[in-house]
Amino acid sequence: MTIDQFNYDNRTVRDFSIATVVWGVVGMLVGLLAAIELVLPGASGEIPQLSFGRIRPLHTNAVIFAFVGNGMFMGIYYSLQRLCKARMFSDALSRFNFWGWQLVIVLAAISLPMGWTTSKEYAELEWPIDLLITVVWVAFTVNLIGTVLKRRERHMYVAIWFYIATAVTVAVLHLVNSYGLPVSLMKSYSGFAGVQDALVQWWYGHNAVAFFLTTPYLGLMYYFLPKAANRPVFSYRLSIIHFWALIFLYIWAGPHHLHYTALPDWAQSLGMVFSLMLIAPSWGGMLNGLLTLRGAWDRVRTDPVLKFLVVAVTFYGMATLEGPMMSIKSVNALSHYTDWTIAHVHGGALGWNGFLTFGVLYWLVPKLYGTKLHSIKMATQHFWIGLIGILFYVVPLYWAGVTQGLMWKQFDERGFLAYPNFLETVREILPMYGLRAVGGSLYLLGAVLMVVNLYKTAKAGQLVAEEPASAPAVSLDPGQPAAGQRHRWLERKPVLFTSLTVVAILIGGIVEIVPTFLIESNVPTLASVKPYTPLELEGRDLYIREGCVGCHSQMVRPFRSETERYGEYSKAGEFVYDRPFLWGSKRTGPDLHRQGGKYPDAWHYNHMIDPQITSPGSIMPAYPWLAENTLDISTLEKKISTLRRLGVPYEEGFEARASHELQAQAEGIAEGLRAAKIEVAADREIIAIIAYLQRLGTDIRATEQVSEAPEVTPEARAKGGLQ
Repeated sequence: MTIDQFNYDNRTVRDFSIATVVWGVVGMLVGLLAAIELVLPGASGEIPQLSFGRIRPLHTNAVIFAFVGNGMFMGIYYSLQRLCKARMFSDALSRFNFWGWQLVIVLAAISLPMGWTTSKEYAELEWPIDLLITVVWVAFTVNLIGTVLKRRERHMYVAIWFYIATAVTVAVLHLVNSYGLPVSLMKSYSGFAGVQDALVQWWYGHNAVAFFLTTPYLGLMYYFLPKAANRPVFSYRLSIIHFWALIFLYIWAGPHHLHYTALPDWAQSLGMVFSLMLIAPSWGGMLNGLLTLRGAWDRVRTDPVLKFLVVAVTFYGMATLEGPMMSIKSVNALSHYTDWTIAHVHGGALGWNGFLTFGVLYWLVPKLYGTKLHSIKMATQHFWIGLIGILFYVVPLYWAGVTQGLMWKQFDERGFLAYPNFLETVREILPMYGLRAVGGSLYLLGAVLMVVNLYKTAKAGQLVAEEPASAPAVSLDPGQPAAGQRHRWLERKPVLFTSLTVVAILIGGIVEIVPTFLIESNVPTLASVKPYTPLELEGRDLYIREGCVGCHSQMVRPFRSETERYGEYSKAGEFVYDRPFLWGSKRTGPDLHRQGGKYPDAWHYNHMIDPQITSPGSIMPAYPWLAENTLDISTLEKKISTLRRLGVPYEEGFEARASHELQAQAEGIAEGLRAAKIEVAADREIIAIIAYLQRLGTDIRATEQVSEAPEVTPEARAKGGLQ
């Protein structure tokens, strides 16, 4: 038998490990700043680029795509070579994958604080960066599949199944959700609107959690946990059920993020049912991981690597039980828009992704440098500090979330809202926000200890950049499946395996998304709903730039507690011109969908300049730069024409007079402010923000009052604005 001699590429793995550590610390620092700003709203010093609305998406992107993303590539590039007994398909693609991904992260770190954002959760990056992500991901996928095809090991181990599912599914999710038309270099409009945009976004958003934060890390679990424990995986059959059931069911679960919204009820129910079914494969995978440690539990007490991995898998089990429970409509009615959701997300991110990444780093770095871990004691200290940090983070937020949900819904003995002022709930949970910041600080402290430990480990050894290896040149002819071995036969046919994976993940998306686009009754038309005026459109884009959707929803749900507090519940037809949708996922401030006409323009002006003037005790940051910045309308005509191409019924030639109508409406608002003793030029950004806020939710009021008042047209708004 011929024995092939070759080398494993450890240099790329080393590079990804360094990037994982560096970006992890950066992402945690930004998250800590965001947590502090919720307790001390002026902590950013009124610097626009450091305001909460702009750094929140920076934090999520840094943790998900920079920290976890680099950790995923690190683990895949190390394990795949050894599982396939082959060097990566292309060194050039490996280098391009590394540097291309770092460029994506750097561009995100620049663009998001500048306010260049689509506002879509986990997909905030604008179209040029999306194109770069596509190219880099294609390079990674080709490298992955190419390595599998040239492998010397017939059997495709379970970890590789999850890597393949990650590669193909993330590609599908990214391409569909990123569909839109560019207006300028860093501005685009979503190709979908309103209800349809919300459905596509949360089909993407939930499955970004599933196929970026979960499936690749399950692959890492299946490789590194047995390696660290020196034990075989508990059950091969269970891993088969875990994989196929998980990837088929997960793709359906996205609509559970949209319970009681304007999304059709049938889609919400499908999301809930499939979310509940997800418990079985998720817990099957967790048990498969934990039972792999049979006979090795004594080592868990002394081995920090196993400590991190065991707790990570446990957090995976907790998160994948809690998520389906939160998808039950009666539970979601309490939890949604509260800090309960934030606690749930961070329990998974800090515990599952964070701890598994730490465990892999502690196991991997000494092997890359041919030495032992510098200090087991420091790693153990990191474990306990990090675990205590997680508890200090999530437990107060669970308390805050339940408190919020109950206070929002509470009525007194006379049938009135017990807490009609939203700020009452904010003041009640401020101590919990303080404890959250303490927990984040501890978690970051643990990560800093890890940096020191790994640096000293690397200094004590020398990088084994080209690790010698040998393996028989095995024929990969799949042959005929033996009885009971059909899946092993399938594992020898990676192209067929990949094709079946794509089919499995496409079914759910097609069944849920296509009817929402093709069946008109899912999004009924309201004749009174008109496109935004030019000034309102510019104001909406500023609202997106400042990240207001991170704290404010625009979706009044059909609960008495919400209609009493905010007004008429939201209808699907009201959002047909919203690109992107802005329903939000968290209420740090009140819902804004019925904000239009509720307060005078002067109130909105004062509220944006200094929220304490209108809302004493508010934790909303101030936006003084809105009154200083001149409104940029250089792309207004392009915005109008782009939206028309997407189906917004602006009449032909409207671009030519759009700026004139914008100025007329702006002058009307500025004149009203001057009457209220507020001097501000009509060409300031704050005027556009006021116009947008005063428009919110007013179309349906026109429907209700059509017999008493004429319809408010865009032309009428342009002459005087909404007062």
